[in-house]
Amino acid sequence: MELIVLIVIIVLMVVGFVFFGVVQHPSTNAHDFVSKETIKGKQGEAYIHNILMRLPDEYTVFDDVILRTAGGTTQIDHVVVSRYGVFAIETKNYRGKICGNDNRQQWKQIIVTDVTFRKKWWKTYSYVTKNYFYNPVMQSEAHAKAIKRALADWPNLKVVPIVVFAGNAVLNGVSTQHHVVYSDQLLPTIQGYNVPLVSDAVVDRVKDCLIGKDVRDQVDDRTHVNNVYAAKQSCNEKIASGICPRCGGKLVLRNGKYGSFYGCENYPQCRWTLG
Repeated sequence: MELIVLIVIIVLMVVGFVFFGVVQHPSTNAHDFVSKETIKGKQGEAYIHNILMRLPDEYTVFDDVILRTAGGTTQIDHVVVSRYGVFAIETKNYRGKICGNDNRQQWKQIIVTDVTFRKKWWKTYSYVTKNYFYNPVMQSEAHAKAIKRALADWPNLKVVPIVVFAGNAVLNGVSTQHHVVYSDQLLPTIQGYNVPLVSDAVVDRVKDCLIGKDVRDQVDDRTHVNNVYAAKQSCNEKIASGICPRCGGKLVLRNGKYGSFYGCENYPQCRWTLG
């Protein structure tokens, strides 16, 4: 009797493995797999969306906007339209200490994890992980310029780039002249712009224009990612050729407080640096 029960259990386990492992997840194609980073990014965007929904009715929020650019497309996490300006919001869902400035191409994330020894539970050691990501200030500025071009009929309408960190990040390593804020600072930052620039009628036309130029329905995620990689490759090719990717100037070797680095010859008009 016990042998029969054991056989039944084994059969059920095999059937369950086949059903859940093969039937529900039949594809192992890398393109069909959603990375943890993508999921984490979407969670951060959803969190910021819920915060933006607390704005008064005179503000209109657009999510996941894709605009065409000379280099392909650019994706903007959130766009807020109001009489006081248009806000281009880039969301980052990171933890740990964030280090960077307006001109460095790469920012750094430092995560310190305390690990306990397996056999000596009373002892711990710190494990430091460093990750690098594209400068979100440059990213947000590029988004703002794309919106400005899309809304060229209203040159007096201010477009404000904002970078907001939705995770448990610590921003004391960030030096910037732009809006790089924690999630609880986002609404005060937006509502700090309180001088009306256009009428309600103009706001309606701006919203219609933005809706008309949003190509999210025409461009899938894979196409957009390919456009991003192509733009990144073009940027890297310029750098490899000694050309500033921001203004087209020549990259020259400079000596700074923390050592040598490459910067644009057009400094201080262009403050781009390689790092």
